Amino acid sequence: MIVGEQKPLSEIVGFLGDAREVLVAGCGTCVTVCLAGGEKEAQLLASALRMASRLDGATRRVTDVTAQRQCEWEYLDGIAEHVRRADAVVSLACGIGVQAMVRHFPDAWVVPGLNTTFLGLPEEQGIWTEQCQACGNCMLGQTGGICPIARCSKQVQNGPCGGSENGLCEVKRVKRENGVPVMKTDARGRQVPVTEDVECAWHLIHERLKRLGRLDLITGVQGPKDWSTSRDGGPRRIVREDLLLLDEG
Repeated sequence: MIVGEQKPLSEIVGFLGDAREVLVAGCGTCVTVCLAGGEKEAQLLASALRMASRLDGATRRVTDVTAQRQCEWEYLDGIAEHVRRADAVVSLACGIGVQAMVRHFPDAWVVPGLNTTFLGLPEEQGIWTEQCQACGNCMLGQTGGICPIARCSKQVQNGPCGGSENGLCEVKRVKRENGVPVMKTDARGRQVPVTEDVECAWHLIHERLKRLGRLDLITGVQGPKDWSTSRDGGPRRIVREDLLLLDEG
C-alpha cells in the first residue's frame, strides 16, 4: 500500500491563499488504512481548518467529502459537484490521487494535504515500514521475498556489505514522529537526531533461505541491475494490448 503522512496544518493553510470555499477530499483506500487521509482524517482536517480560519479572522467555509478512490475517474465523478463549488481542494490522497484530481478537474485548484512517503505495510498499530521501491525489475524471486532494494540501506545485491552486526545494519534510521525528526541533546550540548536500529536485509534474506533450504539462490553473483525499468527516462508506463478497448470505427 501507499503510505503517507499529513502535512503540517500551517503548510496546508499556506496553500489556500484567499480561498473562501475549501473542500477537504479524503480517499478511501491506502491512506485510509495508514490513517492519514481517509474519511475520519478529512473530517478532522476540515475541523482544524475551520478553527484556524476563525482564529485568523478569515471568513472561510470548509467542507469535506471522501471518494472511494481518488485515482480512478468514476469515483471522482461522484464528488464532482463538491469540487465544482470549491475555490480550493485539499486532497488527502497520495500524489497519484492529487494528480488524478488535477487531470479530471482541470479548472479546480487542488493542493496536497499529505506527503506521500513510500510503498509499505503496517507492522503493528501505528508503525508502517517501507517494503518496495517499485523499481520495475523485481528480484524477490532470488531473495526469498525480501527486497534488498527497499530494505537494504545501501541497496547491495550480492549479500551483506560487511557493516552489519548481530543482524543489524550499521546505518541507523532517524527516528521521526509525525514526520518530524526526534532530537536529543548530546554530551557536548548539541541537538542531534535520535536514531534507531535497522534490520540488515541480507541477514533476513540469509536466515530465511537457510531455514527453507534455498541458500543456493544466493550463491551465484548477481549481475548489474537493470535500472532502466526504474526512474530512468521519465514517467514509466505500462500498456496491456490485451486490455485495450478496440476502436470499432
